[in-house]
Amino acid sequence: MLKQADDFYEESNCLHKILSELSEKELKTKSQFKNWSFNDIIRHLHVWNHASFQSLLGDKEWSTYLKKLKTFFKQGKKLQDFEKYFTKNIKGRDLISLWKTEFKKVADSFKKENPRRRVKWVGPEMSTISSISARHMETWAHGQAIYDSLGIVRKNQDRILNIVIIGNNTFSWTYKVNNRKTPISTPYLKLKSPSGKIWKFNDPKSHNKIEGLAEEFCQVVTQVRNIKDVNLKLSGSIANEWMTIAQCFAGKASTPPNPGTRNIIINK
Repeated sequence: MLKQADDFYEESNCLHKILSELSEKELKTKSQFKNWSFNDIIRHLHVWNHASFQSLLGDKEWSTYLKKLKTFFKQGKKLQDFEKYFTKNIKGRDLISLWKTEFKKVADSFKKENPRRRVKWVGPEMSTISSISARHMETWAHGQAIYDSLGIVRKNQDRILNIVIIGNNTFSWTYKVNNRKTPISTPYLKLKSPSGKIWKFNDPKSHNKIEGLAEEFCQVVTQVRNIKDVNLKLSGSIANEWMTIAQCFAGKASTPPNPGTRNIIINK
């Protein structure tokens, strides 16, 4: 049984509860993330939740899905074009319903899997536990843009440990994708969980340390906040450098948001 599948479901369901109360007009709201609307965000999450399910079905199903995606790119089209095509460009409540049905199916399917089973992906293949944890991470990260736009302070739970782990494990990836030499060791992490537990990672004797709230660490590594907009305590040049370029997701090097550009919008 994969606990991470339950975490993914709970994160998705919390976001769904908020979105289900919004009107069709409100679902068109533009967020601080690339000016994407709520519809754009949920469509993106749905399509890649479905992709993870296809990878779980087997190599044949995954290859069919990937072929469709590559065909779009060869035609000079963008990822959002594919996502609109794949969902037949449905919007609003119909899209929210489709997304919910899919994320429940994905969670139920992954829950039964062997955590060490390998599955295909756009990049390197990964374990099922990594795959569903990545879906949790992306849901949490993209969800932040929606919470921010609605002026909601999200009440995080200790399930964000999955995201902390991904953030810590992608230390080397951050340097690789930015064409920088990877430091020998990852900075020591001492993070306070939402429930008050202390999570520790790496060598406590390291001169490079990151201390503070786990949710703020997650916000930085998922690039939903600039390091200058959180209160993490950084010690050492490597810790400081990492937090200015941290990227726990796949793809090309992505520049973190500028200071002050991603925050909770206070509706007056």
